[in-house]
Amino acid sequence: MKAEAPGKDLIALVADKNMEHALRGLLNRHESLGIRPLREKRDYDIFVHPHRDPGCLAKSTEFLRPWQRTYRRALVMFDREGCGREAQSRLELESELEQQLARSGWDERAAVVIIDPELENWVWSSSPLVDRALGWTGRSPDLRQWLLDEGFLKSAAEAKPAPPKPAMDRALRMGKKPHSSSLFQQLAETVSLSGCTDDAFLKLRQILIGWFPLSASEN
Repeated sequence: MKAEAPGKDLIALVADKNMEHALRGLLNRHESLGIRPLREKRDYDIFVHPHRDPGCLAKSTEFLRPWQRTYRRALVMFDREGCGREAQSRLELESELEQQLARSGWDERAAVVIIDPELENWVWSSSPLVDRALGWTGRSPDLRQWLLDEGFLKSAAEAKPAPPKPAMDRALRMGKKPHSSSLFQQLAETVSLSGCTDDAFLKLRQILIGWFPLSASEN
């Protein structure tokens, strides 16, 4: 295995501004994630691919190649929905792209997280902070009942609405809240992470713990 490259800890390539803000919000919560502190610009940078999800899938190797000596680790994040190859599973696409990145020179220093179906799936939880962020605090019916009434939840036992993005967009309109990227950062910084069982999120968390363990904390 090659020696670790000098420079910053992490370069992240994401599909859009919403994902950029969500990832930034998560990285601000190093204690909740169980990783050492990382400071943007000093330790990591986040870039948005101009061609969004399809660009991250097809062009991330090309985008990241020039940065192999500048950053120790590389992370690619995008949605499976809209990537152009939805017929393949999240795991298949992640494995394929991780192999491409390894062959391009990143070796074992790069990882891919594909959210299935899309980032908004991470928004939905039972936390009252979600209701507040979407403008539903004190409304009747409450947000969860509205999701049931509108068919985004098929039963009260379901944890998350489907499809998650249209559900969020309509909930924001009903709550008279603007749709902004900062909303994703706000939720990522405040909602408890302990109840998130989304497979892509769990992979992201394990990657970050493996790369930036607390035992390697700053002096």
